[in-house]
Amino acid sequence: MAKLLSATVAGLVFGFGLGLSQMVDPAKVLGFLDVAGAWDPSLILVMASAMGVAFIAFRLVPYRKAPLFESGFMIPTVKDIDVKLVGGAVLFGVGWGLVGFCPGPAVASFAHGETNSLIFVAAMIVGFGLIRLIPVTPRTSPA
Repeated sequence: MAKLLSATVAGLVFGFGLGLSQMVDPAKVLGFLDVAGAWDPSLILVMASAMGVAFIAFRLVPYRKAPLFESGFMIPTVKDIDVKLVGGAVLFGVGWGLVGFCPGPAVASFAHGETNSLIFVAAMIVGFGLIRLIPVTPRTSPA
């Protein structure tokens, strides 16, 4: 129960932050991404804050045996940069640049009545299903 409550509170805080920072507004995001045109740098603080929190959190992991509600940390062991990783990053960036949504803000924008986010999330769910049709060779760490 504590794990569910913790996840719910974290999700609500995350969603509130996305709304407060206007990351749920595709026009705001597209203005931030338009560095060659009418650039709106106001989301830099949002990005810097997220990077700062992640930087500190990842530095604290070695000093803890486990998270509060799990038996251990789930830290990736594979450090390879391969075609799938780069392709996924490019696809994410292109999608974000075309429509101004990424998964978290798209879901959070439901609360703001953003109807275009429904189309985006539906397409994202279809994409999740389609990617499962592609055979994947499991990645392993070099020994």
